Amino acid sequence: MTGPYPPASRRALLRAAGLSAAAAGLPGVAAGCSARDRPAQVAVVWSSQELALFHEVLRGYPAPVEVLSVGDDIDAFLSARHRAGTTPDVAILSQPGLITDYARRGWLAELPDDLGTSYAEDWRDLLRVNGRLYGAWVKAAFKSLFWYQPSIVDSEPQSWEVLVEQVSRMGAAALSHPGAPAPLAIGAADGWVLTDWFENVLAALAPDGLYESLAGGEPGWTDPAVRQSLDLLAEVWSRPGAFVGGPGRALLTQFEESVIQVTTGRAAMVFEADFVQAVVDAFRRPGQPAPKPFKFPVIDGVRPVVVGGDAAVVLRGSPRGEALLRYLTGAYAFEPWIRAGGYLSPNLGVSTDRYPAGLARDLAEDMAAAPLLRFDLSDRLTGSFGGADGLGMWQILQDFFRAVTAPRADTAGAVSDTVRRLDRAARQAADGAYR
Repeated sequence: MTGPYPPASRRALLRAAGLSAAAAGLPGVAAGCSARDRPAQVAVVWSSQELALFHEVLRGYPAPVEVLSVGDDIDAFLSARHRAGTTPDVAILSQPGLITDYARRGWLAELPDDLGTSYAEDWRDLLRVNGRLYGAWVKAAFKSLFWYQPSIVDSEPQSWEVLVEQVSRMGAAALSHPGAPAPLAIGAADGWVLTDWFENVLAALAPDGLYESLAGGEPGWTDPAVRQSLDLLAEVWSRPGAFVGGPGRALLTQFEESVIQVTTGRAAMVFEADFVQAVVDAFRRPGQPAPKPFKFPVIDGVRPVVVGGDAAVVLRGSPRGEALLRYLTGAYAFEPWIRAGGYLSPNLGVSTDRYPAGLARDLAEDMAAAPLLRFDLSDRLTGSFGGADGLGMWQILQDFFRAVTAPRADTAGAVSDTVRRLDRAARQAADGAYR
């Protein structure tokens, strides 16, 4: 077998992918142009090495596919395409909240239930709206990792207190010795990086039911656990010398650059998910040491585990979208990415022994052994509250970062203001007004 389907299934896929788009009135097909000549379109947020690996995945598909790499704000892209009547056939979204929004607007094709049977119930439920399935998972992310340079960090901090102590000590050294590495890199220009920090701390501190309640859109942001989480973030972010170039520079630093700061030794540690590995592989020069991962430190006796994921949806009116989606959710479709590393699947049909030995296999086994407990909170929120560049929770956390790292910062005031803003935004989103 040369791909994820036997020959008969590949022929069936090819026939499905070649259904007449012109007959369906789809835009983008020239008059007289065969539907077979028009490639299916799939919109993704991936870029760089992840995008290259996705192209490798699509080599096994028996029909042409055009990949549209649209950046983090895929919502803005899809909204503009919807208004223009030129939506792609498939979109791969990292925010279940967007899938809920789109399904309610009638933008998505309902999917048959058999497309959800390869996933645990908790994963399936995230993609259901009013009991109907509108998406299928193609990738997972383990979002509770730090990456560090062993030549700079002599021991992995296993508790939050030790992490803060290391950042404080190394920050002081960086300020007194020009050229010394900063303890932390952070891509604060990407608001989702800051929400990932917050979600891990909250996952450790939240009493039973609070995390899920907030993720479900209920306005409980005044809970003491939210305030305590912000206090702890301020404790580490405000340490003098914590970041490469200072906190102002950190707010201009994007995720990929933050990883490069660690691979080049300008910073000792960076927090982010297992997909850091793809950035390391893409940008690390020969001879440069590779960062090593450790799991998020323990807070109050709890080591948080937060996961995320990317799900494929079919835009309504696309006759070839389901064929492409069925391919992408096959147990062997992402084999090239699995072999390359930096990929995890929530698909129960993907055996953990197919991952390279080491981090990927360890994380895959962790995910397979436990039910989904904490899925990325901001990704689950609906409307703009969930986040986009300059909006919602992303923007609120960026403003908080700016406030607590400012000279003579009023940390208590910044925490109180952030709690009020989060609670107000949640209430507005619940009323349908936060857009």
